[in-house]
Amino acid sequence: MEAKITYFETPGRDNTDAVMEIVKQRAQELEIETVVVASYRGYTAEKAVRALDGMKIVVIAGFPHPTMDNLEETFAQGDEKLIKDKATVLIATHFFSGMSRAIRKKYNSSSPEELVAQALRMMCSGVKVGIECTIMAADAGLVRTDEDIIAIAGTGSGADAAILVRPVNSQDFFDLKVKEILCKPRNW
Repeated sequence: MEAKITYFETPGRDNTDAVMEIVKQRAQELEIETVVVASYRGYTAEKAVRALDGMKIVVIAGFPHPTMDNLEETFAQGDEKLIKDKATVLIATHFFSGMSRAIRKKYNSSSPEELVAQALRMMCSGVKVGIECTIMAADAGLVRTDEDIIAIAGTGSGADAAILVRPVNSQDFFDLKVKEILCKPRNW
């Protein structure tokens, strides 16, 4: 089997439209019905609901530490009504941040979660965030763990990475399967 991987020369928002086209094409080829999208300010979520119309879209608006200030910014760069009409939105603490951040703050020590997150960043931030959002969606019951999905994420703002993945719940983290990398930045 051959599959195409697109490498973007640089990371970031400028790749978002291309990511959506890549995802749309691969989802059609594989008959994937569900997409998980990381979007912290609404820009990527709006791009996804417009480009991937007809698919089940789960938007993960996660934060390392949700506060009233940053929650108010969740849709600052996107059409909130459109996003909420066409997607399911989960606002939650990042999977790799919750308890591990508390351990670091209290005891000035790293946790296994932080080590795993750093290891995943070796692929790129978008791959790490895509995996993280997939687990968050599975834990919330928003995606099935018996079918493949596509996760879209990025570096900073916008999207620059997409992976084909079989979701798992957090207690089964090491059973998660990244089946394909559809696209990612080459330099980050």
